[in-house]
Amino acid sequence: MSKRIKGLLSLLFKNKLKSKAKSSRYKVRTPVDVVKLINDHLVTLHNHTIDHGLPEKIEELGRLLAELKCILYGTSESEPNPEACAQVTHEFFQENTLRLLIICLPELDLEARKDATQVVANLQRQQVHSRLIACDYLEANTDLLDILVSGYEIHRLALHYGNMLRECIRHQTIAKYVLESHTRKFFDYIQLPDFDVSSDAAATFKELFTRHKSTVAEFLATNYDWFFQEFNTKLLESPVYITRRQAIKLLGDILLDRSNTMIMVRYVSSRDNLITLMNLLREPSKPIQLEAFHIFKLFAANRNKPRDIVAILIANRSKLLRFFGNFKIDKEDEQFEADKAQVIKEIAELETGQIRSFA
Repeated sequence: MSKRIKGLLSLLFKNKLKSKAKSSRYKVRTPVDVVKLINDHLVTLHNHTIDHGLPEKIEELGRLLAELKCILYGTSESEPNPEACAQVTHEFFQENTLRLLIICLPELDLEARKDATQVVANLQRQQVHSRLIACDYLEANTDLLDILVSGYEIHRLALHYGNMLRECIRHQTIAKYVLESHTRKFFDYIQLPDFDVSSDAAATFKELFTRHKSTVAEFLATNYDWFFQEFNTKLLESPVYITRRQAIKLLGDILLDRSNTMIMVRYVSSRDNLITLMNLLREPSKPIQLEAFHIFKLFAANRNKPRDIVAILIANRSKLLRFFGNFKIDKEDEQFEADKAQVIKEIAELETGQIRSFA
Protein backbone atom coordinates (compact mmCIF):
# COMPACT_ATOMS: atom_id res chain seq x y z
CA MET A 1 0.00 0.00 0.00
CA SER A 2 1.41 3.37 -0.97
CA LYS A 3 2.23 6.06 1.58
CA ARG A 4 -0.36 8.31 -0.02
CA ILE A 5 -3.18 5.79 0.44
CA LYS A 6 -2.12 5.12 4.04
CA GLY A 7 -2.19 8.84 4.70
CA LEU A 8 -5.69 9.20 3.27
CA LEU A 9 -6.97 6.27 5.36
CA SER A 10 -5.41 7.75 8.49
CA LEU A 11 -7.04 11.13 7.78
CA LEU A 12 -10.45 9.53 7.21
CA PHE A 13 -10.16 7.61 10.48
CA LYS A 14 -9.29 10.77 12.43
CA ASN A 15 -12.21 12.68 10.88
CA LYS A 16 -14.55 9.84 11.78
CA LEU A 17 -13.42 9.97 15.41
CA LYS A 18 -13.92 13.74 15.47
CA SER A 19 -17.39 13.34 13.98
CA LYS A 20 -18.34 10.80 16.66
CA ALA A 21 -17.02 13.06 19.42
CA LYS A 22 -18.93 16.03 18.03
CA SER A 23 -22.17 14.06 17.70
CA SER A 24 -21.86 12.84 21.30
CA ARG A 25 -21.57 16.44 22.46
CA TYR A 26 -24.63 17.55 20.47
CA LYS A 27 -26.95 14.58 20.90
CA VAL A 28 -30.68 15.17 20.55
CA ARG A 29 -32.29 16.19 23.87
CA THR A 30 -35.24 14.22 25.17
CA PRO A 31 -38.34 16.09 26.49
CA VAL A 32 -37.27 15.21 30.03
CA ASP A 33 -33.79 16.60 29.33
CA VAL A 34 -35.33 19.91 28.26
CA VAL A 35 -37.31 20.23 31.49
CA LYS A 36 -34.27 19.31 33.60
CA LEU A 37 -32.16 21.94 31.85
CA ILE A 38 -34.87 24.56 32.34
CA ASN A 39 -35.06 23.63 36.00
CA ASP A 40 -31.28 23.89 36.40
CA HIS A 41 -31.20 27.30 34.74
CA LEU A 42 -34.10 28.54 36.87
CA VAL A 43 -32.36 27.38 40.05
CA THR A 44 -29.28 29.33 39.00
CA LEU A 45 -31.40 32.36 38.18
CA HIS A 46 -33.32 32.15 41.44
CA ASN A 47 -30.26 31.73 43.62
CA HIS A 48 -28.03 34.05 41.55
CA THR A 49 -25.26 31.61 42.36
CA ILE A 50 -23.13 33.13 39.59
CA ASP A 51 -22.98 36.64 38.24
CA HIS A 52 -20.53 35.84 35.49
CA GLY A 53 -22.39 34.35 32.55
CA LEU A 54 -25.87 35.04 33.94
CA PRO A 55 -27.06 36.86 30.80
CA GLU A 56 -26.04 33.83 28.75
CA LYS A 57 -28.00 31.60 31.12
CA ILE A 58 -31.09 33.78 30.67
CA GLU A 59 -30.67 33.70 26.89
CA GLU A 60 -30.30 29.91 26.90
CA LEU A 61 -33.33 29.62 29.17
CA GLY A 62 -35.35 31.52 26.58
CA ARG A 63 -34.31 29.05 23.90
CA LEU A 64 -35.20 26.10 26.14
CA LEU A 65 -38.65 27.50 26.90
CA ALA A 66 -39.28 27.95 23.18
CA GLU A 67 -38.21 24.33 22.65
CA LEU A 68 -40.52 23.16 25.43
CA LYS A 69 -43.40 25.10 23.89
CA CYS A 70 -42.81 23.28 20.59
CA ILE A 71 -42.91 19.91 22.38
CA LEU A 72 -46.25 20.76 24.02
CA TYR A 73 -47.95 22.52 21.10
CA GLY A 74 -46.25 20.89 18.13
CA THR A 75 -45.00 22.77 15.08
CA SER A 76 -46.34 23.67 11.65
CA GLU A 77 -44.89 20.36 10.43
CA SER A 78 -45.80 18.00 13.28
CA GLU A 79 -48.43 17.45 15.95
CA PRO A 80 -47.39 17.18 19.62
CA ASN A 81 -46.48 13.67 20.77
CA PRO A 82 -48.81 12.60 23.64
CA GLU A 83 -46.14 10.48 25.31
CA ALA A 84 -43.61 13.33 25.20
CA CYS A 85 -46.22 15.73 26.62
CA ALA A 86 -46.95 13.33 29.48
CA GLN A 87 -43.23 12.97 30.24
CA VAL A 88 -42.76 16.74 30.24
CA THR A 89 -45.78 17.26 32.50
CA HIS A 90 -44.66 14.66 35.02
CA GLU A 91 -41.11 16.02 35.16
CA PHE A 92 -42.27 19.65 35.32
CA PHE A 93 -44.35 19.19 38.45
CA GLN A 94 -42.17 16.57 40.10
CA GLU A 95 -39.19 18.94 40.01
CA ASN A 96 -41.13 22.04 41.18
CA THR A 97 -40.34 23.74 37.89
CA LEU A 98 -43.67 25.60 37.92
CA ARG A 99 -42.75 27.27 41.22
CA LEU A 100 -39.37 28.32 39.90
CA LEU A 101 -40.83 29.57 36.62
CA ILE A 102 -43.44 31.75 38.35
CA ILE A 103 -40.93 33.16 40.83
CA CYS A 104 -38.28 33.84 38.18
CA LEU A 105 -40.64 35.27 35.56
CA PRO A 106 -39.57 38.89 36.32
CA GLU A 107 -35.98 37.99 35.32
CA LEU A 108 -36.92 36.72 31.85
CA ASP A 109 -37.12 38.79 28.69
CA LEU A 110 -40.46 39.48 27.01
CA GLU A 111 -40.40 36.59 24.53
CA ALA A 112 -39.40 34.12 27.22
CA ARG A 113 -42.24 35.37 29.44
CA LYS A 114 -44.69 34.86 26.57
CA ASP A 115 -43.42 31.31 26.00
CA ALA A 116 -43.54 30.59 29.74
CA THR A 117 -47.16 31.76 29.86
CA GLN A 118 -48.10 29.43 27.01
CA VAL A 119 -46.26 26.51 28.61
CA VAL A 120 -48.09 26.99 31.92
CA ALA A 121 -51.41 27.24 30.08
CA ASN A 122 -50.81 24.01 28.19
CA LEU A 123 -49.72 22.07 31.26
CA GLN A 124 -53.07 22.74 32.97
CA ARG A 125 -54.72 20.52 30.34
CA GLN A 126 -52.18 17.69 30.24
CA GLN A 127 -53.13 14.41 31.87
CA VAL A 128 -50.74 11.86 33.35
CA HIS A 129 -52.34 8.47 34.03
CA SER A 130 -55.76 10.10 33.48
CA ARG A 131 -55.15 12.78 36.14
CA LEU A 132 -54.69 16.52 35.79
CA ILE A 133 -51.62 16.61 37.96
CA ALA A 134 -51.36 20.38 37.57
CA CYS A 135 -54.47 20.65 39.73
CA ASP A 136 -52.99 18.36 42.39
CA TYR A 137 -49.80 20.43 42.41
CA LEU A 138 -51.61 23.76 42.75
CA GLU A 139 -53.80 22.44 45.56
CA ALA A 140 -50.61 21.67 47.48
CA ASN A 141 -48.96 24.98 46.55
CA THR A 142 -51.68 27.63 46.86
CA ASP A 143 -49.08 30.31 47.65
CA LEU A 144 -48.29 30.31 43.92
CA LEU A 145 -51.84 31.47 43.27
CA ASP A 146 -51.26 34.32 45.73
CA ILE A 147 -48.26 35.35 43.61
CA LEU A 148 -50.25 35.18 40.38
CA VAL A 149 -53.09 37.30 41.79
CA SER A 150 -50.69 39.89 43.19
CA GLY A 151 -49.07 40.04 39.76
CA TYR A 152 -51.72 42.58 38.78
CA GLU A 153 -49.81 45.04 40.95
CA ILE A 154 -46.68 44.70 38.78
CA HIS A 155 -47.37 46.42 35.49
CA ARG A 156 -44.91 44.56 33.23
CA LEU A 157 -45.93 41.17 34.60
CA ALA A 158 -49.68 41.69 35.01
CA LEU A 159 -50.81 40.26 31.67
CA HIS A 160 -48.52 37.23 31.91
CA TYR A 161 -49.54 36.37 35.46
CA GLY A 162 -53.18 37.12 34.59
CA ASN A 163 -53.13 34.67 31.69
CA MET A 164 -51.52 32.01 33.88
CA LEU A 165 -54.11 32.60 36.59
CA ARG A 166 -57.06 32.19 34.21
CA GLU A 167 -55.66 28.87 33.05
CA CYS A 168 -55.17 27.69 36.64
CA ILE A 169 -58.77 28.48 37.63
CA ARG A 170 -59.96 26.05 34.98
CA HIS A 171 -59.66 23.67 37.95
CA GLN A 172 -62.68 24.03 40.23
CA THR A 173 -60.82 23.61 43.52
CA ILE A 174 -58.33 26.27 42.45
CA ALA A 175 -61.11 28.68 41.46
CA LYS A 176 -62.71 28.10 44.86
CA TYR A 177 -59.46 29.03 46.60
CA VAL A 178 -59.05 32.23 44.56
CA LEU A 179 -62.69 33.22 45.13
CA GLU A 180 -62.45 32.76 48.87
CA SER A 181 -59.01 34.32 49.27
CA HIS A 182 -58.76 37.10 46.70
CA THR A 183 -62.13 38.29 45.36
CA ARG A 184 -61.96 41.62 47.23
CA LYS A 185 -58.69 42.51 45.47
CA PHE A 186 -60.30 42.31 42.04
CA PHE A 187 -62.64 45.21 42.78
CA ASP A 188 -59.50 47.36 43.00
CA TYR A 189 -57.60 45.71 40.14
CA ILE A 190 -60.51 46.30 37.76
CA GLN A 191 -60.20 50.02 38.51
CA LEU A 192 -56.46 50.29 37.86
CA PRO A 193 -55.64 53.22 35.54
CA ASP A 194 -53.87 51.10 32.90
CA PHE A 195 -56.56 49.93 30.47
CA ASP A 196 -54.85 46.68 29.46
CA VAL A 197 -54.27 45.61 33.05
CA SER A 198 -57.75 46.56 34.27
CA SER A 199 -59.33 44.76 31.30
CA ASP A 200 -57.28 41.65 32.01
CA ALA A 201 -58.34 41.73 35.67
CA ALA A 202 -61.97 42.09 34.54
CA ALA A 203 -61.55 39.05 32.27
CA THR A 204 -60.23 36.98 35.18
CA PHE A 205 -63.03 38.25 37.43
CA LYS A 206 -65.61 37.20 34.85
CA GLU A 207 -64.01 33.76 34.52
CA LEU A 208 -64.12 33.32 38.29
CA PHE A 209 -67.86 34.06 38.43
CA THR A 210 -69.06 32.18 35.37
CA ARG A 211 -67.01 28.99 34.91
CA HIS A 212 -67.79 26.84 37.95
CA LYS A 213 -71.50 27.34 38.63
CA SER A 214 -71.93 25.44 41.90
CA THR A 215 -68.81 26.99 43.44
CA VAL A 216 -69.97 30.49 42.49
CA ALA A 217 -73.46 29.90 43.91
CA GLU A 218 -71.97 28.71 47.20
CA PHE A 219 -69.61 31.68 47.37
CA LEU A 220 -72.34 34.24 46.65
CA ALA A 221 -74.71 32.71 49.20
CA THR A 222 -72.03 32.99 51.88
CA ASN A 223 -70.70 36.42 50.88
CA TYR A 224 -73.81 38.09 49.48
CA ASP A 225 -73.88 41.34 51.48
CA TRP A 226 -70.34 42.60 51.07
CA PHE A 227 -69.96 41.25 47.53
CA PHE A 228 -72.93 43.07 46.03
CA GLN A 229 -72.19 46.20 48.06
CA GLU A 230 -68.75 46.29 46.45
CA PHE A 231 -70.13 45.30 43.06
CA ASN A 232 -72.67 48.15 43.04
CA THR A 233 -70.53 50.93 44.43
CA LYS A 234 -67.17 50.12 42.81
CA LEU A 235 -68.22 48.64 39.48
CA LEU A 236 -71.81 49.58 38.54
CA GLU A 237 -71.33 53.13 39.83
CA SER A 238 -67.77 53.49 38.55
CA PRO A 239 -66.95 56.76 36.75
CA VAL A 240 -65.27 54.67 34.02
CA TYR A 241 -67.65 53.75 31.19
CA ILE A 242 -66.03 50.44 30.22
CA THR A 243 -66.07 49.30 33.86
CA ARG A 244 -69.83 49.98 34.14
CA ARG A 245 -70.49 48.26 30.82
CA GLN A 246 -68.49 45.12 31.69
CA ALA A 247 -69.99 45.00 35.19
CA ILE A 248 -73.64 45.24 34.13
CA LYS A 249 -73.08 42.49 31.54
CA LEU A 250 -71.46 40.24 34.15
CA LEU A 251 -74.23 40.95 36.66
CA GLY A 252 -76.78 39.78 34.11
CA ASP A 253 -74.78 36.61 33.44
CA ILE A 254 -74.69 35.89 37.19
CA LEU A 255 -78.33 36.62 38.03
CA LEU A 256 -79.81 34.92 34.97
CA ASP A 257 -77.91 31.68 35.55
CA ARG A 258 -80.18 28.99 36.98
CA SER A 259 -77.58 28.00 39.54
CA ASN A 260 -77.98 31.45 41.12
CA THR A 261 -81.78 31.57 41.33
CA MET A 262 -81.82 32.15 45.09
CA ILE A 263 -79.21 34.90 44.72
CA MET A 264 -81.31 36.54 42.00
CA VAL A 265 -84.47 36.50 44.16
CA ARG A 266 -82.53 38.15 46.97
CA TYR A 267 -80.98 40.74 44.64
CA VAL A 268 -84.31 41.86 43.13
CA SER A 269 -85.80 42.29 46.61
CA SER A 270 -83.39 45.13 47.43
CA ARG A 271 -84.45 48.77 47.17
CA ASP A 272 -80.82 49.91 46.78
CA ASN A 273 -80.25 47.49 43.92
CA LEU A 274 -83.37 48.74 42.15
CA ILE A 275 -82.21 52.35 42.42
CA THR A 276 -78.82 51.40 40.99
CA LEU A 277 -80.48 49.67 38.04
CA MET A 278 -82.86 52.57 37.38
CA ASN A 279 -79.90 54.94 37.26
CA LEU A 280 -78.21 52.67 34.72
CA LEU A 281 -81.37 52.74 32.58
CA ARG A 282 -80.82 56.48 32.27
CA GLU A 283 -77.32 56.04 30.86
CA PRO A 284 -76.79 57.51 27.37
CA SER A 285 -75.10 54.26 26.35
CA LYS A 286 -77.49 51.86 24.56
CA PRO A 287 -75.47 48.72 25.48
CA ILE A 288 -75.60 49.63 29.18
CA GLN A 289 -79.32 50.48 28.94
CA LEU A 290 -80.06 47.13 27.32
CA GLU A 291 -78.11 45.11 29.89
CA ALA A 292 -79.77 47.10 32.70
CA PHE A 293 -83.17 46.36 31.16
CA HIS A 294 -82.53 42.60 31.24
CA ILE A 295 -81.98 42.87 35.00
CA PHE A 296 -84.71 45.45 35.64
CA LYS A 297 -87.29 43.10 34.14
CA LEU A 298 -86.48 40.67 36.95
CA PHE A 299 -87.58 43.30 39.48
CA ALA A 300 -90.79 43.89 37.53
CA ALA A 301 -91.54 40.16 37.14
CA ASN A 302 -91.00 39.34 40.82
CA ARG A 303 -94.37 38.12 42.16
CA ASN A 304 -93.35 38.81 45.75
CA LYS A 305 -92.12 42.37 45.49
CA PRO A 306 -91.32 43.95 48.87
CA ARG A 307 -93.40 47.03 49.69
CA ASP A 308 -90.52 49.45 49.24
CA ILE A 309 -89.86 48.05 45.75
CA VAL A 310 -93.53 48.50 44.84
CA ALA A 311 -93.48 52.03 46.26
CA ILE A 312 -90.51 53.08 44.13
CA LEU A 313 -92.02 51.63 40.97
CA ILE A 314 -95.35 53.38 41.59
CA ALA A 315 -93.69 56.69 42.45
CA ASN A 316 -91.88 56.57 39.13
CA ARG A 317 -94.58 54.83 37.10
CA SER A 318 -95.21 57.61 34.58
CA LYS A 319 -91.49 58.14 33.93
CA LEU A 320 -90.89 54.41 33.55
CA LEU A 321 -93.84 53.89 31.20
CA ARG A 322 -92.73 56.82 29.06
CA PHE A 323 -89.14 55.54 29.01
CA PHE A 324 -90.08 51.99 27.99
CA GLY A 325 -92.57 53.25 25.45
CA ASN A 326 -89.70 54.96 23.62
CA PHE A 327 -87.05 52.32 24.41
CA LYS A 328 -85.84 50.70 21.17
CA ILE A 329 -82.84 48.72 19.99
CA ASP A 330 -81.08 48.85 16.65
CA LYS A 331 -82.42 45.57 15.26
CA GLU A 332 -85.77 43.83 15.34
CA ASP A 333 -86.01 41.39 18.24
CA GLU A 334 -89.31 39.72 19.03
CA GLN A 335 -88.14 38.51 22.44
CA PHE A 336 -87.03 42.02 23.43
CA GLU A 337 -90.38 43.48 22.37
CA ALA A 338 -92.26 40.78 24.30
CA ASP A 339 -90.16 41.37 27.42
CA LYS A 340 -90.66 45.13 27.17
CA ALA A 341 -94.42 44.73 26.78
CA GLN A 342 -94.51 42.50 29.86
CA VAL A 343 -92.52 45.03 31.92
CA ILE A 344 -94.89 47.83 30.87
CA LYS A 345 -97.87 45.66 31.82
CA GLU A 346 -96.40 44.79 35.22
CA ILE A 347 -95.69 48.44 36.07
CA ALA A 348 -99.05 49.69 34.79
CA GLU A 349 -100.97 47.17 36.88
CA LEU A 350 -99.21 47.85 40.17
CA GLU A 351 -101.66 48.71 42.94
CA THR A 352 -101.39 52.11 44.55
CA GLY A 353 -99.45 51.93 47.78
CA GLN A 354 -97.00 53.87 49.81
CA ILE A 355 -95.19 56.36 47.57
CA ARG A 356 -91.50 57.01 47.91
CA SER A 357 -89.58 59.46 45.80
CA PHE A 358 -86.82 58.18 43.58
CA ALA A 359 -83.92 60.55 43.15
